[in-house]
Parts: sequence; structure tokens; C-alpha cells
Amino acid sequence: MKKSILPLLLITVVILGGCLPAQTPISTPAVASPTPLPTRTPPPPRLSSLTVCLGQEPNSLYPFGELNAAARTVLAAVYNGPIDAVSYEYQPVILAQLPSLENGEAQIVRTQVQVGDQIVDADGNLVSLAAGMQVRPAECREDDCVITYDGTTPLEMDQMIVNFHLRPDLAWSDGALLTAEDSIYSFEIQSETDVNSYLIERTEVYEIADAQTMQWWGVPGFIDPTYFTNFWAPAPRHLWSQFSADELASVDIASRVPAGWGPFMIEEWVPGDSITLTKNPYYFRAVDGYPKIDMLSFRFTPDPDLALSELIAGRCDILDPSINLDNHVGLLQEMQSSEQAQIFHANGMSIEWLGLGLVPASYDDGFDAARDRPNLFADQYTRQGIAYCLDRQSVVQNVLYGLTTVPTTYVPPGHPVFDSNIEPIPHDPDAGVSLLEQAGWRDSDDDPSTPRRAVNVRSVPFNTELQLTYYTTASTQRRQVVEIIRDSLAECGVGLVVQYVSQSDLYAPGPEGVLFGRDFELAQYGLGVNAIEPPCNWFTSMEIPSSENSWIGVNVTGFRNDEYDSACLAARSSLRDEQAYLNSYRQTQIILADELPAIPLFYRLRIAAARPDVCHFDLDPTANPLWNMEAIAVGDTCQK
Repeated sequence: MKKSILPLLLITVVILGGCLPAQTPISTPAVASPTPLPTRTPPPPRLSSLTVCLGQEPNSLYPFGELNAAARTVLAAVYNGPIDAVSYEYQPVILAQLPSLENGEAQIVRTQVQVGDQIVDADGNLVSLAAGMQVRPAECREDDCVITYDGTTPLEMDQMIVNFHLRPDLAWSDGALLTAEDSIYSFEIQSETDVNSYLIERTEVYEIADAQTMQWWGVPGFIDPTYFTNFWAPAPRHLWSQFSADELASVDIASRVPAGWGPFMIEEWVPGDSITLTKNPYYFRAVDGYPKIDMLSFRFTPDPDLALSELIAGRCDILDPSINLDNHVGLLQEMQSSEQAQIFHANGMSIEWLGLGLVPASYDDGFDAARDRPNLFADQYTRQGIAYCLDRQSVVQNVLYGLTTVPTTYVPPGHPVFDSNIEPIPHDPDAGVSLLEQAGWRDSDDDPSTPRRAVNVRSVPFNTELQLTYYTTASTQRRQVVEIIRDSLAECGVGLVVQYVSQSDLYAPGPEGVLFGRDFELAQYGLGVNAIEPPCNWFTSMEIPSSENSWIGVNVTGFRNDEYDSACLAARSSLRDEQAYLNSYRQTQIILADELPAIPLFYRLRIAAARPDVCHFDLDPTANPLWNMEAIAVGDTCQK
């Protein structure tokens, strides 16, 4: 067994100590503590950033003003929603849900009306009720139950009531709570400045039900297909109320650095250069890790060539559709193939039209053969023949790189009310010539390269040449389109005299303007809407610009059809889930496809581009380009 040596050592120490002489105790010097090394402060986390290049500088950021496309893009990062329109459908953002008849948050009630009350009559007009008016009594949704009000018999009409519930976790970017009061304030200031006057005029009451709930009451007789959107986007009363409604559009706190509830807040606007935004700490989705980036910059880069160079150099991460990239699609496709860029395109509710001058403004005070041009398009076969002669597919393939399609109607194919049963008009010169012959246009000299002449064309003098003046702007794309149209029409004996005019001249107000003064034979122009509902009103008689309505309206062809007007009114007065809504919109498409007051050339493209490492960006046909800005990321942030 191994013995311990500890006792022996202790004895030895004692013996040695006992043999030493007595001595003064020696103090052990204090050992200095080592100087602690300085604590290394970790570097702050690197802020993630993303730069969006815009084709123009925002004209304002006042959310209730007349905004250009760039302004709407910027505000999508400041105001999330309040309701998004994505792929032809509505999505609530800051509302707990969209109200509906099914969930009980919307209802149609019977209400008593009397002489002098504001109502919407059977034609959709806002009027004061009086004897002799055509009205729809309660539960009357069809034309066959419309009555003439006698002024004395008690009358009940339908009235819509809708509840809107805000999410409970909303705050402004300065930390103040966002409540129903802010939506009411928005309604008040917009009422004072005539913003969205159509809906405001048809609103009887918009009031607070509780801190998070608003209630909307429509004017009796107003049945609104989009009643679930009749919510006024909140405005910060606590910041803006010191100014009058008329002042807000010009003060910085509302027009340059407005507070919002979205993922970002505005830090700086450098005129002519850029706008910088930072993450909003009070964003209601912050707990879910949104937004994905910390800083967002908007640079103003109107030159598409420069914008592409900046994209390659990494100084632009996204090129917004407000940059005109139409003439650079081929280059972008090559860049995408070589993984230098991503290209995005979408067709929406915008169409390029070839308008036919059916009824010039000079006819409004009576036709005068000595003064007015002949009614070249009075015969339906003439209009249809021209449509068959147009090689619109060649335009799509050669000018638009096959990224869009030739429209069948004014409604896009992806829309729920699109009528797929309507037969498209193909490029068929033989069919076009046959229709022109039936209309009375003859090839008198057996030379197809010269224009046909009128032999027995309705409303056209004998021997009149089928040579049409064609107005449009001189943009590169439109010049390319004109060349294809000119060549394809020439095959059918239709001559063109092309007049390129400035955009300001083409779209100038009537009576001097080419379009709105209804002073053209053929005109190429674009029409579009920032909405989901099909714009059947484009071709209603109410929209014909004339001296009677101060030349305001978009039906520049002068097309007038009572059945079309009735169908459009029925569509716009039906609820989206009603069969009448679908049937009426389809009826408008059938009438237009048959009558052809204007020929749709192609759905206009929206084109955007991004660097290869940008993720979660997509271009939707009906949404704002940055509708999901909180989810867009770049580089390493894509993995978070």
C-alpha cells in the first residue's frame, strides 16, 4: 500500500522552523492585478438596403392628390393597403376582413324616402326625389320593375349599410395609435376637396361605431358592386388637423414626408435626386420579421439607357415600370438569359386602341355634306373589314416581343367577367376584303396598291377613296406599330395618311384636341384604369366628349348604343356575386365585339427589371409594383 507523505512533510517544516533564529516578519509585497483588456465592442449589424429606380420624380406624396405613377409606387411602401387589388381580386390589409353580405358585415335594408331626399334613380343618377322620376323600389334590381314615382305614394328603396373593422394593432409611424377616427378624418378632408366625389356624393353617412369600427351608409338606391372598398384610407388627424383641407396638398408634413402605417417611413427627399426611407418600428407586421430590409431608396432615373446601366452597376436593384423599358425588352431578355437581370411583365387593364371616328363632333349640330367629312364608318361591314385586315398579331410578335396578346374585348382574359365565348378577329385579308366589298368599297382599277373607292357605300359619296387619316404620337413603339398597320391595310386596299402629333396635341381638351375634340378618322391611343372593375363606361353615350359636358369623357369615337348603355349600367349596379353582374358585363363585350367602334390592338405592357439577387418581387396585372414591399429582399436578406 502506498503511504501518504503529507505527515512527514509537516514534521519537517516544524523542525526546520524551530532551528531558525527569531526574525522580524517579512511582508509579502502585493501582487498587482493584471490590467484588464478593453472589451471589444462588436460592430453594429450591417444595414440591408434596396434601391428602386423610378422613371420620374413623384409630383407629390399627398395621398389624396392627383398622383403620378412614381408617387403611387413610393406610397405603397408608406401606406400598406389599406386594401390591395391583386390578380383581379381584393385583399384586406389593415382591415380585419372584407365585409360581405355572407359574413353579416354588409346588408341591404329597406328605407323610407320622401320628396326632396337624395336618391339614386333608375338610370344611376344622383337626384333629389320628385314626382315623375324613374326609380327602383325596394328589392327591384331589374328594369322590368322600375316605376315612375307619383310624388305621394309611400316609397321604400334599398339602402346599403357596411361595417369596416380595423386591425387592433395599427399605429402611425410616429407611434400614435391609428383608430377609426383617422378614417373619419380622411372622409372629412376629402369631402371638402372633392376627392373621390362620385362615392362621397353617394354616401349618406360615414361614422364611427367604436374605436376600431366605421359604418358606411349609401344613398338610397345606390347598389355598389364594390361596397366592401368604401373605406376611407386613414389620415393622421393628430398631425394634420392644424391645417385646412385645402392647405394639406402643399404642406410638407402631408405632401413630402407624410406619416403612414406601412413598412417604411420617409427620412429625406432630395429634389431631383432621390427619396430615402427607413424601417418603420411601429409597423404592425414587425413581429413577423417584416420588412425584410432596413433602408429603401428611390432614385429618379428617367433615361431608360441610364437606368439599365445603373442596374448592371448595382446602383439600381429594381427598375420600376414608370421607366419606359418598352424599347429595351430584347436587351433585358438577353440579360436574363445570361443571369445579369430578371425581367418582369404584366398585362393589366390598359389597352392600346385604334379608334374609328364614327361620329365627329362636327355632326353634333347636324350633318352638313358641304362642311362635314363623309360618315366613312357608318356601315358595320367597313369596320369589321378593317379589323380583319389589321395584322395585330405581327404587332405583338415584332414590336412587343410576344409578351402580350391581341385583345378580344376590353376585359383582360384573367378577369372573372371575361367572356371566352367571343370569337377573336384574326388577321385574314381575304375575309377583310370580302367585308369591304359587301360594304360597297370596290377596287376600281384592279390595282390592290391603290385605295378602294366607294360605289354604293352607305352615307359615303360615290367614288370617295378609302384613304384614312391616322393620328398618333411619334414614339418609337407607335411608329413601329403604324408601319405594320399601314402595310397590312394596304393589302386590302385601305390607304393611310399618317399624322404624328405631340402627346399634348393628341390628348388636348376639346374642341381643339384631336381625340377629345372628336376630330379624326383613325387614331391610336391608350386607355387604362387603376382599378379592377371593367371600365365599360369607356363606350357609354354619357362619356362622349362634347360641348354639352365641357368635352369631358373618354368615348372619343362618338359610339352610341342604348343596349350597351343599359348593360353597362346594370353591370355597375349589381353586386359581384350576382348573376346579373356577370351577365351584364358579358353583354357589353358582345355588343362591342359586334359593333367595333374601336379596335383593340394589344394589351399594354408594364415592364420592370431587377438584379438577379432580388427576391419576392413580382409584377401583378392589377397591383401596385411594390404592393408586397415588406417581403421584397436582396442578397443575404433573402434567406431571413
